[in-house]
Amino acid sequence: MLLTTRCLRLLATARVGRIVHRHHALAAVLPVPFCLDADFTVVVRTSAESRLAGAIDRAVVAFQADEVDPAERSGWSVVVTGRATAVTDPAEHRRLSRTGPCSWRASCHDIFFRIEPELITGSELGARRVLHDARRMS
Repeated sequence: MLLTTRCLRLLATARVGRIVHRHHALAAVLPVPFCLDADFTVVVRTSAESRLAGAIDRAVVAFQADEVDPAERSGWSVVVTGRATAVTDPAEHRRLSRTGPCSWRASCHDIFFRIEPELITGSELGARRVLHDARRMS
């Protein structure tokens, strides 16, 4: 559990990540603003009218964030895999509008998605050390 905690601690320091989803049976990767919520779910924000919103709702996705220092040849990378679900509760949507990730293009049609971690893996770059041994969260 200590290693999962370290992965989550690192993930909480980043503000931009990449969401990997399926698009016409192929892998697609998009950068997205995100935050790690109090319950350790990844929260991403996008336009409700975007292709991303339609592609990830109720789908299993991978989410990756990292920090790399090329000069030092060091850094870290964390991947969270789980099901993305749209936040539909109005009170929760209002809370995330205040405390969640910032929108890159402000819109009154923004939607939040939660990615419930089923699998968390991570590595420290340069150290070639795995931070978690890829066990399922449940």
